[in-house]
Amino acid sequence: MRVLGLLSGTSHDGIDAAVVDLVVSGADATGRVDLRGTVIAAASVPYDAPLRARLIDALPPAPTTLAEVCELDTLIGQAFAEVAAQVADSAGGVDAVCSHGQTVYHWVQGAHALGTLQIGQPAWIAERVGAPVVSDVRVRDITAGGHGAPLVSFLDDLLLRSRAGTSAALNLGGIANMTVVGPNALSAYDIGPANALIDAMIVAEELNDLGYDDDARIARSGRIDESLLAAMLDDPYYALTPPKSTGKEHFHLDYVRQHLAAQQRSIPVADVVRTLTELTVRTVAQDVRAAGIDYLAVSGGGCHNPLIMDGLRAALPETEVVLSDALGLPADAKEAILFAVIGWCTMNGVAAVVPGGTGAPQPRILGTITPGAGPLEMPAPAAGIRSLTLTDRPTATPATE
Repeated sequence: MRVLGLLSGTSHDGIDAAVVDLVVSGADATGRVDLRGTVIAAASVPYDAPLRARLIDALPPAPTTLAEVCELDTLIGQAFAEVAAQVADSAGGVDAVCSHGQTVYHWVQGAHALGTLQIGQPAWIAERVGAPVVSDVRVRDITAGGHGAPLVSFLDDLLLRSRAGTSAALNLGGIANMTVVGPNALSAYDIGPANALIDAMIVAEELNDLGYDDDARIARSGRIDESLLAAMLDDPYYALTPPKSTGKEHFHLDYVRQHLAAQQRSIPVADVVRTLTELTVRTVAQDVRAAGIDYLAVSGGGCHNPLIMDGLRAALPETEVVLSDALGLPADAKEAILFAVIGWCTMNGVAAVVPGGTGAPQPRILGTITPGAGPLEMPAPAAGIRSLTLTDRPTATPATE
């Protein structure tokens, strides 16, 4: 089954896509299958600037209207559909699509996630591509008592479970999330902000035309403000025990401005960006040390930030820090590949949640299916996935930050 995975992450900067050709190469006596996946196409396409501006203006804590949500749902769905059609054509067609859409709100109270909203109407994708579309993949896990995040823990477990010792996969998107795979248990959760606060400051202060700190140029021109950093590290979120999840509902531009106002002094903007970069390093390194991680595979836009990566390696001398490419998983396409795998699971009746991954006591088959151009034809269900091997044959463009 050739599945196209689509998403736009918490940086809200564009649409990532990957086509994975997934083939069953064996099975055990219980019906769990061995999957071999080949990444045959990948791309990252920025949002048109006016659409991105409308999206950012509608995000919490800004007020918005149901009319604006409806219009954005359509416009983002159409943008996803265009990217899906282009990438599907470059791959020679696809059998199914799995679209995560664009998260606009993740409702968390205390230690519990109560709801989540991803927009980007999947019917536009089904109409444009002609293949069935799996979407709305987080909410079923929430109804089962999970956080609906980090869903990537399912993929991380498949790729790390055979390693000795304690390994982890770290994704540095808008939010940093980590999956820890030990000899006897797995845990996964959102650590805190990775690029979200950095990007918010760069956009608000119009520091460049990119919307992110390319090669950490801005941060490297500043200095860490230890007082501001200490105040941010005191955020109660970091003291919560996993499972836990967060997003831009908590870590957003006004969050930074409130901390700056509390300092009651002027801080150069380059120092603010440098401090926010160090915030990511400190919070991630603290959790990696606490978990006793030997091997850390990093992906997401933040893996291209040399200050973050150099900072993590300096703070974690006992940990081997690599890019996820070492696992056959291109760092810039990891989450798009994840949703391709989730799409395969949903179409094949497999729960794409692993115990300990999201906090749900029992796994669930994820998502809603929108039929394509013809009748919906489902394969015979599989009992689960025993192993996954990925190889990369990309026709990829670089991912956005």
